[in-house]
Amino acid sequence: MDTNSWMNLAYLVLLLVAVGGWMLVQNRDRLGKMAQQAAVWVLIFVGVIAGIGLWDDVRRTVTPTQSVVQGGSIAVPRAPDGHYYLTAEVNGTPIRFMVDTGASDIVLTQKDAAHVGLDLDELVYNRRALSANGEVGIAPVILDAVALGPVQGNNVRAVVNGGEMRQSLLGMRYLQQFSKIEIGDGALLLTP
Repeated sequence: MDTNSWMNLAYLVLLLVAVGGWMLVQNRDRLGKMAQQAAVWVLIFVGVIAGIGLWDDVRRTVTPTQSVVQGGSIAVPRAPDGHYYLTAEVNGTPIRFMVDTGASDIVLTQKDAAHVGLDLDELVYNRRALSANGEVGIAPVILDAVALGPVQGNNVRAVVNGGEMRQSLLGMRYLQQFSKIEIGDGALLLTP
């Protein structure tokens, strides 16, 4: 530590001694109660410091995120609900997808379709699809660009779901652009 740091530390210790001394003098007839309250505040302070120190671990557990590993592969950790979620850029906009090996195409929610610049009023829901929620109308669209790590495509076919859907889906037609798809050790690994 340099001289300036030592001086700051000395100032803080002196300030703590002055405030602590004042509290002792003011509460000399209630020292037991004061010690109890001080212990509570120390525990609160330690708890806050521990929470700040562990926040990155907690965040990774609650909301795991994808990462690019050696060789350009993308590792997607399994979320607490058992699914795999990743973020791809669609028309330059980051969109969070659920990986769905049961879906053929990229399926966008209406909200995500609007985010990537599609005009919802111009969509024609002229096709039907069977989903977990029953039969829904879907509108075929062409996305200008879809990028997921090193795999990038232009004029990518997709559909917009006309029904209720919480999450956009990344289907097999796009995933097949990766040379290998592996699931193991609590992660999905996409190798270009």
